[in-house]
Amino acid sequence: MSLNPAIPPTAAEATGRRLARLSGAFVLLALAALWIADIHLYRPDPWQELGRIGLGLVTPYWPDIPELALAALQTVAFALLAVAISAVLGLGLAVYFHWRVIRVLAAAIRSVHEIFWGLLLMQVWGLSATTGLLAILIPFTGIFIRVFADILSQQSPQVTDSLGRAPRLSLYAYGRIAQAWPALISYTRYRFECALRSSAILGFIGLPTLGFHLDTAFRQGDYSEAAAVLWVFLIMIGTVRFWLVPGRFWLVRGRIPRWLTLAFWLGVSVWALPASPAVSGNMLWRFISEDIWPRALLNGDLNKALSWYADVFSTDVWPALWQTLAITQVALVLTGVLTLLYYPLASKTLSGRWSAAGRFHLLLLRSVPELMLAYVFMLLFGPSALPAILALALHNGGLIAFLLANLSEQDKRVTTPDQPTGLMRVLYADIPARFPAFLALLFYRWEVMLRESAMMGVLGIATLGFYVDSAFEEIRFDKAFFLILMAALLNIGVDSLSRRLSRRAGLTAPQMG
Repeated sequence: MSLNPAIPPTAAEATGRRLARLSGAFVLLALAALWIADIHLYRPDPWQELGRIGLGLVTPYWPDIPELALAALQTVAFALLAVAISAVLGLGLAVYFHWRVIRVLAAAIRSVHEIFWGLLLMQVWGLSATTGLLAILIPFTGIFIRVFADILSQQSPQVTDSLGRAPRLSLYAYGRIAQAWPALISYTRYRFECALRSSAILGFIGLPTLGFHLDTAFRQGDYSEAAAVLWVFLIMIGTVRFWLVPGRFWLVRGRIPRWLTLAFWLGVSVWALPASPAVSGNMLWRFISEDIWPRALLNGDLNKALSWYADVFSTDVWPALWQTLAITQVALVLTGVLTLLYYPLASKTLSGRWSAAGRFHLLLLRSVPELMLAYVFMLLFGPSALPAILALALHNGGLIAFLLANLSEQDKRVTTPDQPTGLMRVLYADIPARFPAFLALLFYRWEVMLRESAMMGVLGIATLGFYVDSAFEEIRFDKAFFLILMAALLNIGVDSLSRRLSRRAGLTAPQMG
């Protein structure tokens, strides 16, 4: 019998069978991917190392508090300035999303991970503020364009129609943007949390954020110092709404304008940024026009250039592509399993007063970047695909479970005495009701998880990022650029496939904010 009385039983059964077939297909693909993914346990006994890490977590220590505070401030600075600029650019370009060039631009720049942008930009600007800002700003602009365009398209056209034949920008400014403003602000807040994670992991390639100190502490085996960095980051993420634009300070009586608080943080962020060296236009042009292209192509020898590309594809791209896809597929299905296990524990409707502990657990999982989790798992299990799979599944499972728990609490359907309770309610009532949103969110995160899988290579895992990082170390910029381009095309393909499957299944993901 259908859970929604507005849907005839036959339609509900047909939808259920379609979603079940889709879920089964992905489970089978994940099982097949297990044979491809390089999953090994290199450490025979990880429990001793796990004990040391656990002891470090409960005994955090940092010898130089001002140094840690500066790293935290610079992490915020990169994230806040990048989001502020990219949100404005994204909103302006979202108005013209109907132009094909804008759609292609958004897809291209968001398909490259921030780490890869950082590695590219570092060759011109070094470890500077410009590198850090652009590494986050460029892909986030593409994300804002796409999501803001979706939000604006969902607004009622009546207000816009009442404005007559005004310029398109005016129609959107006074019509759709005004209607969508709360949703736009909510999503921008969510992206700022994502930017904080991106800013932190840029420290793994040398930028002076919290990730740099975490990487250094882990490499030296100073788990108490690593724990201090990690706790600072978790507290920063968990208290964003209290310190970014709270509207009220404990030092100030009454409320203060939110724009004034935001302006204060923007000013502090500009001050906190590290210095950026001057870069001549000739150096930038040389990198774009010469360094990232094979010598044969620059000499006009097309056959030799094609042979070079084919050789790189067969030796580097092809094996890395299969590893990246296999890790993503296994992690995607494991994410789904963890999500269904986690979200009832964080829903007050399903778990009552115990939901607070569940929500805190999910806060930890969704706040720690995948790269940091993978780094910890590598210390335990060695550099195989297993740390990447676990990190991706735990982080994304926590994120999707948090959203599903919110949906469960917002469900206003009237309960009746004959409805099941406890575990039976979760299995036979709540999970079936959440399943379409659950699948939609998994498809939404699929392309994101692929980007993260490729990036995991900077830790030594044999994905596309491993070959990209190796090419930069060998100062082979042409090879690195080609590998990044292949990663971007793979992301665009998976993103297109996930959207097509979502439309065919009639799935709509809730807003991520």
